[in-house]
Amino acid sequence: MVHDYRADKPTHSIFSNVMFFLKLMFRFSPLLVIGECFWGVLMRLPTRVISVIGVKYVIDVISNGDDTRKIVVAVIVIALILILTEVGNWLYREFFFGIEREKMTAGLSKAMYEKAKSLDLSSYDDPDFYNNFILVIQGSGESVSHILFLIQRYIGEVVSLITIASIILAIDPICLLIVIGVAAVFTPLSRKIGKLQAERQIENNKYHRRADYFARIFYLQDYAKEVRMNDIQPLLIERYNDAADDVINNQIKYVRKIDFIYFFQEFGVQIFGFMFILPLYLGYCVLKTKTLLPGDFVATFNGAFSIATSFSFLTVGVVRAFSESAKLIEKYREFLKRDIEILDGEKEAPLTEPKEITLKNVGFTYPGNDEPTLKNINMTIHPYEKIALVGYNGAGKTTLTNLLLRLYDVSEGEIDIDGEDIRDVTVKSHRNRFAAVFQDFQIFAATLGENVSLDTETDRERAETALSHSGFSKKVKSGLDTPLLREFDDNGIMMSGGEGQKVAIARAFYKNCPYVILDEPSANLDPIAEYNLNQAMIEAAEDKTVVFISHRLSTTVNADKIYVMEKGEIIESGSHSELMKMNGTYAYMFNLQAEKYKKENEKNKS
Repeated sequence: MVHDYRADKPTHSIFSNVMFFLKLMFRFSPLLVIGECFWGVLMRLPTRVISVIGVKYVIDVISNGDDTRKIVVAVIVIALILILTEVGNWLYREFFFGIEREKMTAGLSKAMYEKAKSLDLSSYDDPDFYNNFILVIQGSGESVSHILFLIQRYIGEVVSLITIASIILAIDPICLLIVIGVAAVFTPLSRKIGKLQAERQIENNKYHRRADYFARIFYLQDYAKEVRMNDIQPLLIERYNDAADDVINNQIKYVRKIDFIYFFQEFGVQIFGFMFILPLYLGYCVLKTKTLLPGDFVATFNGAFSIATSFSFLTVGVVRAFSESAKLIEKYREFLKRDIEILDGEKEAPLTEPKEITLKNVGFTYPGNDEPTLKNINMTIHPYEKIALVGYNGAGKTTLTNLLLRLYDVSEGEIDIDGEDIRDVTVKSHRNRFAAVFQDFQIFAATLGENVSLDTETDRERAETALSHSGFSKKVKSGLDTPLLREFDDNGIMMSGGEGQKVAIARAFYKNCPYVILDEPSANLDPIAEYNLNQAMIEAAEDKTVVFISHRLSTTVNADKIYVMEKGEIIESGSHSELMKMNGTYAYMFNLQAEKYKKENEKNKS
């Protein structure tokens, strides 16, 4: 059954989530976090202090009939402060912020990729988790910039609030109470807005992922031939339109609610509070009680709006902004703390010559499935044997090899190597014992040598030998240094499916390990290339144990032992000759394919 991580996910406060992300960012660039906090104060406090004390000073000078040169000096000082602030801001942004932000984004992305690399394959089987996986992987840079801005502004507004409030408190405390009271009344609405905005983004991500899938089909080379040779375009466009409509409908669903609440909130705070109640009180003080002088009046009014801006953000705005961010940060926390089910054992698996592999009553059921994929598998693979797994699609062959590699763990029974359960050793050391070529192999945008070694350093002699064993004979201009694919290099070469498969097979020959798993090693090869590969594989893997899956039974003739699988169980086993004598499922499949090849050969001759 698929684990529903949403049912037992931890609930963290806004403050807790913001602090979590702040600590995460501090780990990758402490100077940037400190710099943003400092700059948040410097960008707000001087202008707001000037609007209160500076303006009050100028008005008081005029009211008292003092020397007007004082005003000139005051204006020059104010101008210098503002100029230095702007110059400092430019220098900070140009020569520090951009570089450090990239470092932080790279560090955060690396942490995400490291976690993604360690995730079990079962995590990819959970669509809800996978949606959030995409969200955090794609949103790292945007989240960093947004949270940094919020932190910067938060610190700046706190310091400004305390400073200006102290000044206004000395002039007129009631004005301060009016501003705080109005903002506090409407704070709960911000939580609602933040929650709705976060829900909208999370749901949009799900719909966008579906729309992006159908969009990719039109520009990815993998689908180019299928799309052009079949009449699937209307279906794809219809599916894309459905997904796009879902995005639009989701926007409409949330925007109406958010806009209504936001309008009510802004009307209450800005119009009712700061444009009606506050001016009434200030006007009363000036005209009726005459408790405020001209300088005090302007300073109080400017200060009140400065405090209103700070308090509005720290109560109404910050809740709205941080509520949305906190919901997204929650996804980061869930992603980084995702449980790993394929756990390390206490021992390191030795990298020695092949040992006996034993499968004892192995059973396996995929998450979310009720029926097991494998049932009661018993198998003994002796050192240096060449083992073939055959059977119809869905028989469980690939699943069995996934269990051998510990990409999944068995649901029942155990797998032993040299008498030791593979779960008793570390995952990395166990997988280092195996080289694997998967049916859905991938070629990377790297050099030919790097595609063989799958490492930053390549043993050139070993790589060339591995390519030779795999039957790779394509003439490439720069040898192992030839770039593959044209993702980033216009000089990169494209390969046919068969050529790519030979590169993938060369990886198995290159890796220094005792066991090799090949899933359909000759699927993209012609019969002659297939024969040559099989001969090369047997010779090159003479000192290894090989387990291979094949639908072409001609490749299984030289296997030491063949296991025939059907509906998750082993129904026959033995050598080719033994199975042919049994005249069972294997013999039927082999004769059927042989007759097919015979007819094709006669047709070609005629």
